Amino acid sequence: MVLTDDNFATIVTAVEAGRQVYDNVRKFIVYIFSHTTPEVLPFVVFALAGGAVPLPLPVLLLLAFDVGTETLPSLALGRDPAEPGIMERPPRRRSEGVIRAPMLVRAWLFLGLLVALLSLAGFFYVLLGAGWSAGDPVGAGSRFHHAYLQATTMTFLGMIAGQIGTAFAVRTQRASLRSVGAFSNRYLLLAIAAELLVAAIVVYAPRFQALLGTASLPAEDLLWLLPFPFIVWGADELRRCLLRRRDVPGAPTRAAIAGAPRQAH
Repeated sequence: MVLTDDNFATIVTAVEAGRQVYDNVRKFIVYIFSHTTPEVLPFVVFALAGGAVPLPLPVLLLLAFDVGTETLPSLALGRDPAEPGIMERPPRRRSEGVIRAPMLVRAWLFLGLLVALLSLAGFFYVLLGAGWSAGDPVGAGSRFHHAYLQATTMTFLGMIAGQIGTAFAVRTQRASLRSVGAFSNRYLLLAIAAELLVAAIVVYAPRFQALLGTASLPAEDLLWLLPFPFIVWGADELRRCLLRRRDVPGAPTRAAIAGAPRQAH
């Protein structure tokens, strides 16, 4: 650290800025890693079903998700404001890496798993709603081919909807989203708008339908997707709320409560 003036408050400002950058790097990592589970789980379902369930997410749609919709929101998280209380944390250990086990658990087994389950629920909602049963063919020329294209499109859009909820969820590690302001990062809002525009082009532009195997969805299916971002964000908001209650200063631990002597009545 190099001081350019004789004001030692600059040190505090510099440390705060450094912690903000470090936090934003971790937000980026959790956001990117959380998409691994919804990308892998459809292939696991396909493999475990032995082909009785068609692949919920074709490879081309997976690439469209990775390249077309994931990039801008992840970059926008780098411009996120600092989380409240960032200067109240103790210094991290020198040996502590950027990626920690709790981050991976949050990304893969909480946020990622939730998005994966929601997107697969959308897939089966469309396919079963068309009258499909396990083992029925869905290839070109079959009775359920169009329904299958709509179902895989639903998986794709379900992942995007969950991705939006994830982007808002990872903006804080412990604090509530309200403390930083849901709309305080205008770059993230613009990135989400661009993401939705790309998704609309992929799903409704005839050339992209032919290239990626998507199909237009009716309005009722799109309405089914609306709660997805709020479910993902809301679940993580509840998780962070429980963490804050657990970390209240002076609050007795479970072990202390269990070991405390009982008072006579």
